[in-house]
Amino acid sequence: LSDALIQSNLQSVFLRVTKQYLPHLARLCLISTFLEDGIRMWFQWNEQRDYIEATWGCGYFLATCFVLLNLLGQLGGCVLVLSRNFVQYACFGLFGIIALQTVAYSILWDLKFLMRNLALGGGLLLLLAESRSEGKSMFAGVPSMGESSPKQYMQLGGRVLLVLMFMTLLHFDSSFFSILQNMVGTALIILVAIGFKTKLAALTLVVWLMAINVYFNAFWTVPAYKPMHDFLKYDFFQTTSVIGGLLLVVALGPGGVSMDEKKKEW
Repeated sequence: LSDALIQSNLQSVFLRVTKQYLPHLARLCLISTFLEDGIRMWFQWNEQRDYIEATWGCGYFLATCFVLLNLLGQLGGCVLVLSRNFVQYACFGLFGIIALQTVAYSILWDLKFLMRNLALGGGLLLLLAESRSEGKSMFAGVPSMGESSPKQYMQLGGRVLLVLMFMTLLHFDSSFFSILQNMVGTALIILVAIGFKTKLAALTLVVWLMAINVYFNAFWTVPAYKPMHDFLKYDFFQTTSVIGGLLLVVALGPGGVSMDEKKKEW
């Protein structure tokens, strides 16, 4: 009991100290992959356009429109999210970018990248829930039902989608470290998904994922001219975006559809 009390007090102190800064840091991390990819579209304009033109045979004009849409859509969405203006529209725009890229780059057929894109969508869903004011509904004509309001289900959907990132990090081999990592990681993602001890589990996952990200996706150690540099850089920022989603969970809590919330009724 005393250990649980100490744990709860430490968590409360951390949240109180970081309350002002955590949501801002979460949003910055969350949009980092869109920011990096938008800048990539600018510096690799010709390569991206040629890839789309060759892959889809859509012609020079449509391939150029695709790259331009990605560049403006992502950078514009990032500016709106960071400035907290029209955040809901920015989220829907970034959802569209994710869907467009999933089809254009054939991510739909790559389970690992598909799960990571879905996890990224989960982060956006949490951002959408954060930006949605309690007094006004985005869904015209849908009555507010307290704990069953759309915002609560956005938070549930966001949490569930976020854990897909960790499914791609499981290592199926017989080494003791891999087995331990899989067991601990699986336990934590289940806690986040069902909303039990949510803030503590999400914060633990943030620390774990940051360590894995820096260790395995250290793109700065690979020369820029090598293809692996871009691959690791993309992976690094996409993982950082999922970290941003988890930080939103830490900052905002799991929402009404969670075991943590139901415990208050017991």
